Amino acid sequence: MTQARLQFFNTLGRTLSDFVSIEENKVGFYACGPTVYDYAHIGNLRTYILVDTLRRVLEMNGYDVTHVMNITDVGHLVSDGDTGEDKMEKGSRKLNKSAWEIALYFEKAFFKDLKKLNIKHPTVVCRATEHIQEQIEFILELEEKGFTYKTPDGIYFDTEKLPDYGKLALLDKAGLEAGIRVAMAEKRNPTDFALWKFSGSTKRQMEWPSPWGVGFPGWHIECSAMAEKYLGKTFDIHLGGEDHIPVHHTNEIAQCEAKNGTIQANYWMHGYFLQLNKEKISKSGVSMRLDSVLERGYNPLAYRYLTLTSHYRSHLNFTWEGVSGAQTALRRLKKKIALLPDGGKRDDGFVKQFFEHINRDLNMPKALSLVWKLLDSDVAPANKKATLLWFDQVFGLELDKEELEEKIPQHIVKLADERLQMKKERHFAKADELRDKIVEAGYQVHDLGDSFTLSKM
Repeated sequence: MTQARLQFFNTLGRTLSDFVSIEENKVGFYACGPTVYDYAHIGNLRTYILVDTLRRVLEMNGYDVTHVMNITDVGHLVSDGDTGEDKMEKGSRKLNKSAWEIALYFEKAFFKDLKKLNIKHPTVVCRATEHIQEQIEFILELEEKGFTYKTPDGIYFDTEKLPDYGKLALLDKAGLEAGIRVAMAEKRNPTDFALWKFSGSTKRQMEWPSPWGVGFPGWHIECSAMAEKYLGKTFDIHLGGEDHIPVHHTNEIAQCEAKNGTIQANYWMHGYFLQLNKEKISKSGVSMRLDSVLERGYNPLAYRYLTLTSHYRSHLNFTWEGVSGAQTALRRLKKKIALLPDGGKRDDGFVKQFFEHINRDLNMPKALSLVWKLLDSDVAPANKKATLLWFDQVFGLELDKEELEEKIPQHIVKLADERLQMKKERHFAKADELRDKIVEAGYQVHDLGDSFTLSKM
């Protein structure tokens, strides 16, 4: 069977390109990890489902994958313009815990979310605070090559020294406005960025001695230094959210090319935002954690299913109706598979089609539609099952595990129906009274416009 060529859309150059790894049958890829000052929201988690999908597709194609992910536990300022305080320090003050404590707490919470979503653990997890020396050494080489300058508040990268700075984001340097300058920064160019920030007179929880003075590294330098340590000066794939294109990844490329004279990664891939009412989830003002999905009685894999219905380079609008539909589809799929007999073999025709979809820039919506096409086909039942479970090595939906639907007592359903009717008739006091009865019985009712779901508390 001839297998479809593996192709990815490379943001660097904006082209769909055949994938060719640096080392045969091996792939090194770096995915930007979380800044652990708060819980990850479901928009963040869409990107990590993409990371997992990419890894699974590479492995399906026979590659031995080294997946490196950083933990940003220092250096990420509240502004991409190198102004404001460190997000870890801000989180520490907000929660009245040390920066080290919140870093560990939110890192653990993040990995719990990944596990719930059946996302594979990275091959290497590296924390910025554990690689300070590597970052200092990286900056020293940039300094030796003439790409840095010192200001009263830190060591900066001089983007004017790199003629093609901004090529990833197609930035028009000449047209950029300087914006609001920080007087202490004294940046030479509006695009220059901090490599090392001085602590100054403010005592910080996270600070280290350096050749330039006590301080802490910038956000961009950590990824470049750690990626190089674990993957080399040039590796195969660098992945992150679309918000990384104009600043973070642009600056990573700049400092790596300045230091090494080579491109940091051959393929740059970016997942698009999850939106709520056409606005990025993180800016919507609504706290949307994975627990928000679970509290409404949904399987976390229903959210994973939902993300697979949209291409990673398309914005996905989040609605509770969408999650409900995804859960219904996932339950139906699992039930159908559970009824199929074991002992079959994969169907070559459907396997070929599956590769055509997943290998063309991770077209998961088409791959998912192939599942239902296979179920309705005249392929032998046992072969259907074998093929579908093989597909699931990429989907990660645990299709071999039948989902046990919780039986909600009929009298609770009746109370919820009555409550919905009271709301429609605008008898809100009575509706609240019925909700209290449902809660007293140990259940929660979750409103979905003109309908509802019920879950056990």
